[in-house]
Amino acid sequence: MQQCFKLAIEYDGTAYHGWQRQKALPTIQGTIEAALKIMTEQSATVIGSGRTDAGVHAWRQVAHFAVDTALTADSFRNGLNSLLPEDIVITDCEHASDSFHARYDVISKIYEYVIVNRRVPVAISRKYAWHVKTKLDLESMREALACLKGRHDFSAFEGAGSARSTSVRTVMNAHLAQRDGGDYLLFSIEADGFLRFMVRNIVGTLVDVGKRKTSPDGFESILRSGDRKRAGATAPAHGLFLKQVNY
Repeated sequence: MQQCFKLAIEYDGTAYHGWQRQKALPTIQGTIEAALKIMTEQSATVIGSGRTDAGVHAWRQVAHFAVDTALTADSFRNGLNSLLPEDIVITDCEHASDSFHARYDVISKIYEYVIVNRRVPVAISRKYAWHVKTKLDLESMREALACLKGRHDFSAFEGAGSARSTSVRTVMNAHLAQRDGGDYLLFSIEADGFLRFMVRNIVGTLVDVGKRKTSPDGFESILRSGDRKRAGATAPAHGLFLKQVNY
């Protein structure tokens, strides 16, 4: 009997070319599908809540798949974890209704981006945070963030090759916090959807505000312009985490 299952997945994206399956390249989707085929002897498609780019990590990606099986959700969680490499973990597996769709049913997603703001190099967190040596003006960065909330055209922060019908998205929350004594900055953003490189382009431009290369008003002007050429450089992938998917 065919059954649908919902997965919660944690992964370190360092060694992968993103979520989406690619021929002859290691990806998160492809690796999970290969393990699933070993378990079920079926070629099942694992559909994620959305794509994450090469080098991006996830605390909680959500996906679903359907197979003809008598196996339980716990059996899939345990079996997949025994077959997957240690940098991909199924943290939860549960039965889902036949109508559930990991991508189309999403209400919002939360991404986090980690910056280490100090002069000396980073050892332990170097693969999971962007090291910015210049002292950043956090007050100006927080002031700039206010314009992101609400429904806007985010073309100015869109990477080339976005698969979308519209560049308009609604941002529910966006904030910047300090942690671990102030050297670590955590940018968090929740929206009903994201364009390709959108978070990383926002972060790159936000860092320009922190370096006083752009003012908070200039940041808003960039957003309103819809012109990617006016925005900052794309922040490195390794500082970005998909934190949560809400349904």
